Amino acid sequence: MRTPGIATLALSAAIAASTVFAPALAQADEQFIPILSYRTGAYAPNGIPLANGQVDYYRMINARDGGVNGVPLAIEECDTAYNNDQGVECYERLKGRGASVISPFSTGITYALIERTKADGIPLFTMGYGRTDASDGTVFPHVFTMPMTYWSQATSIIQYIADQEGGDLEGKTIALVYHDSAYGKEPIATLEKLAAEKGFTLELFPVAHPGLEQKATWLTIGRRLRPDWVVMWGWGVMNATAIKEAAAVGYPMDRFVGNHWAGAEVDVIPAGDSAIGYLAANFHSPGDGFAVHDDIYTHVYDTGDGAGDRERVGEVLYNRGIVNAAIVVEAIRAGQAIHGNRVLTGEEVRDGFEALNLSPEGLAELGLAEFMNPIAVTCADHEGGGAIFVQQWDGETWDRVSDWIPPMTDLVRPMIEESAAAYAAEKGLTPRDCPSS
Repeated sequence: MRTPGIATLALSAAIAASTVFAPALAQADEQFIPILSYRTGAYAPNGIPLANGQVDYYRMINARDGGVNGVPLAIEECDTAYNNDQGVECYERLKGRGASVISPFSTGITYALIERTKADGIPLFTMGYGRTDASDGTVFPHVFTMPMTYWSQATSIIQYIADQEGGDLEGKTIALVYHDSAYGKEPIATLEKLAAEKGFTLELFPVAHPGLEQKATWLTIGRRLRPDWVVMWGWGVMNATAIKEAAAVGYPMDRFVGNHWAGAEVDVIPAGDSAIGYLAANFHSPGDGFAVHDDIYTHVYDTGDGAGDRERVGEVLYNRGIVNAAIVVEAIRAGQAIHGNRVLTGEEVRDGFEALNLSPEGLAELGLAEFMNPIAVTCADHEGGGAIFVQQWDGETWDRVSDWIPPMTDLVRPMIEESAAAYAAEKGLTPRDCPSS
């Protein structure tokens, strides 16, 4: 995969942020999919490749296949600037056009939309972010969190760290540097539970938005605390800043693990050589060496219809956009298998999400073999059994340095059910009955 330099990233971001995507007014024979993007605002460098991956995949499906079983896809972007109020405004504006699914790409916007989407009968697809307890489909029938939630990912990261320590974390110290928001706070309860069970000390370091002021944090970490490991739940400019500040105090990069929102090119390239050796979790492969990329090049970029810079196809966040769009398309396909090959309502697409089963063979048919782990969703389990691996930055590319690491379901699932039950009690909801699996 070609890795762009800092200047290329900045220029591409500026061009993409100024790009206007004409509204796609859905026709009666088209499946309408809104894209809540953020090509502007503090997190635009992250939002741009995410949106490009989604747009390119949907365009590829239309160009290569004529849509999903003959039903074309109509897409329209609404720029939220990663702002909760703007995200709600985008949702309210687009839902009346026949929106069949919403992917906010923001934990804050997700929290704001959970009750709205349920009332409107539109599935809310929060791919690895948002409320972890929404994985309980008995309480949250319209929310889907696959392939892996923050709580599950925290257990996989700790398993990786434990493996590097010979299986024993007793007496170790792990620091969590986290974005001081609902997103950043999501893994804390899980890590606290793991600390109690495995005997390590957990130290918490919140970082205020946008994350440029971290000198005091890293002086404490690097010169006073000197933890055995640092885990980061960061976002945007916070990530590159943390890597540079960690390097400045001599903290070793191979003991510094970011979550899946802290492991993209935009997080490491601005830090230069300081980032070499840095680790991060991921639930899909980096790079453009997969069959799905060949189809995107052939059917989208070779025809001049690409959403962004061809050179940036295969970046981590671009690939995450592909995963999001691919899951949406396959949920629509699964919904059609239930309700017929036609334009589906939001409720019918919801049925498709709940019937989603992406087997290894199915992923291979999509050009995603070895790209991501299989997913199997049920009525009760909306997380789908995903896994992460750990990747490491070598100065030019991301290299996988672990096998797939499944979550500690025996620890996480009871926490999910307990939290979901509390939500149901608070809202006066009666959880639905799901068939036993």
